[in-house]
Amino acid sequence: MKIKYNTKDPNWIKRVEDLGYGYHTDNQTPYWIDHYHFSITDYFAEKIYAATAELWQMCLHAVEHVIEHKKYDIFHIPKYIQHHIERSWENDVPSIYGRFDFAYDAEKQQLKMLEFNADTPTSLFECGVVQWHWKEHFFGSGKDQFNSVHEQLIQSWTDLKPYLKGNILHFTCIQESLEDLTNTEYLRDTAIQAGINTKLVYIEDLGWNGRCFVDLEGEEINSIFKLYPWEWMVHEEFGINLVNDSNEAQWIEPSWKMILSNKAILAILWELYPHHPLLLETYIGTPNGMTNYVKKPLLSREGANISFVVNKSEIYNTEGDYGSEGFVYQKLAQLHKEETGFTIIGSWIIGQEPCGITFRESDYPITTDKSRFIPHIIE
Repeated sequence: MKIKYNTKDPNWIKRVEDLGYGYHTDNQTPYWIDHYHFSITDYFAEKIYAATAELWQMCLHAVEHVIEHKKYDIFHIPKYIQHHIERSWENDVPSIYGRFDFAYDAEKQQLKMLEFNADTPTSLFECGVVQWHWKEHFFGSGKDQFNSVHEQLIQSWTDLKPYLKGNILHFTCIQESLEDLTNTEYLRDTAIQAGINTKLVYIEDLGWNGRCFVDLEGEEINSIFKLYPWEWMVHEEFGINLVNDSNEAQWIEPSWKMILSNKAILAILWELYPHHPLLLETYIGTPNGMTNYVKKPLLSREGANISFVVNKSEIYNTEGDYGSEGFVYQKLAQLHKEETGFTIIGSWIIGQEPCGITFRESDYPITTDKSRFIPHIIE
């Protein structure tokens, strides 16, 4: 992977906004990088594909292990929802997507999994739509991209359609986030293209009629995609209705994804696959003798409350409201570094298929919601 510069497009803002991309800039600072990109080889793309496919199978094994041995307490999963998780796993309630984040050590040519965004990953719209149109604008059909996100979403909804409950698949997210709404509407659009009847209801407008969940028109909800974290839902007042729902609504992502979206899974994976080349040494509650590590809250989001420790001294940290559930301690990984910043690789799995990558760049070695999106090509 190598940074290359392309001719600046003075009309890039209009170009991306015409695609429906309204959060390309944050306080005058571009979040979307248009004038440079990563150039990667076919071999490198295949390396990420293979790593993603292998890790997905390892994660499914880890979920089975946690459920079989009822290790919910180390994940701080409330008791009342544990049977719901087990039922969703036993009933094979499907998942639609997830994104693995990797560090890449160019010197060792080594990928290391940093974490798995299993429940509410974003930047899907940037990857599947904006990045693809960027390639078409600058390179046309002359270059390729590791990106079949759009096609794989439609195929996955098509495969899922016969197993959905009810005639309508509701989609929900919070109203105030343009990024969440854009990603949700993108997923909804691909579901419509797969022939599924859909309806949008904001999470704030979800109702309860005493027996089941309903939307603003009082229509009962049987299947619903949510871009809203399970760990928030189960701690909110209406969360108890999840287990009292007479419709047993089909939630996408399913509740078994609570296990994979919790960073305790990183320690479980290390326990099940010690010294696996794609994994970083990780422990719950203790660095266990490591001197160079990253301390991560179990439920942290967007890089909040992360601490970097080198030679047992904290050299960097981020603020936030997470950490009350405890921490994992993960061996420090070597991040890819260019003159423009530190970069991690996000690799999407949709259905059961690795199908696209994103590059996120930061001024510091922690990826946050301010980290820049860099498009890529294969050549």
